Amino acid sequence: MNHRTQGDKTANDLGELREQAEHTREELGRTVEALAAKADVKAQAGEKVAEVREKAAVATERAKEKAVVAADLVKEKTAVAADRAREKTAVVTDRAREKATQAADLVQEKTPDPVLERAEVVAHKAKANRTPLVAATAAVAGFLLVRRIIRGRRGRR
Repeated sequence: MNHRTQGDKTANDLGELREQAEHTREELGRTVEALAAKADVKAQAGEKVAEVREKAAVATERAKEKAVVAADLVKEKTAVAADRAREKTAVVTDRAREKATQAADLVQEKTPDPVLERAEVVAHKAKANRTPLVAATAAVAGFLLVRRIIRGRRGRR
């Protein structure tokens, strides 16, 4: 019996040894694959490039989203400011019209009737003869401009 017991042990020992050898081979294979991966610089560089590209894409997308939000905010603020400006312009325009009307009424009240009649006649003639009036106005403006230029040159000397 001793002999069989030893034979069984030997058989068991051989099976265990084979299992250990297989396990060791598997570990060795994984270790060799890991070492090969570490030694493959080109593959590592490719992985890094892919990682950096992904991060850049994410950052770009975030920047685009922020830009859209900022643009929308600027549009809203611009619209609000434009509305306020329109409202203020309308108020100022109304006030200016009122003041001009008041001034015109005051001038008509204070101006004697013969002067008003004469002003109407002159205004009617000016409307009828616009071309000579425009020409005369242009001539006066040209004269004043030339005079100013000449005086400006004398002052620099």
